[in-house]
Amino acid sequence: MIEQYIPIFLVIVFAAIFAIVVVLSSSIIGPQRPTPEKLSTYESGMKPVGSTHERVSVKYYLVAMLFIIFDLEVIFVYPWAVQFKNLFHEIGSSVFFSMLIFLIVLELGYLYVFKKGGFKWD
Repeated sequence: MIEQYIPIFLVIVFAAIFAIVVVLSSSIIGPQRPTPEKLSTYESGMKPVGSTHERVSVKYYLVAMLFIIFDLEVIFVYPWAVQFKNLFHEIGSSVFFSMLIFLIVLELGYLYVFKKGGFKWD
């Protein structure tokens, strides 16, 4: 049984060794000519403004979490909707009710965010 996984482990080990060798060789072999301009912070072609230790608004993280929720919904619902007819004929109504439970839990999350004012972007 474990013999089936040996090729997978070999690929993972080879990938890790290759990544380490490439990163180390580029730092050893590559040119080392640091200048103040090269060592400065790059910020989309603009001069850096402010400190790197400024606080980020909590709304930024809330938007990120809402995006992840929307993204997860699409990732799980779209393939289910595409294959619903085939799955319904093979498995039955449990396919519908399992997705219904998933969507209800997801919508409870949306309702919570709405009640907390998470959709007010100002």
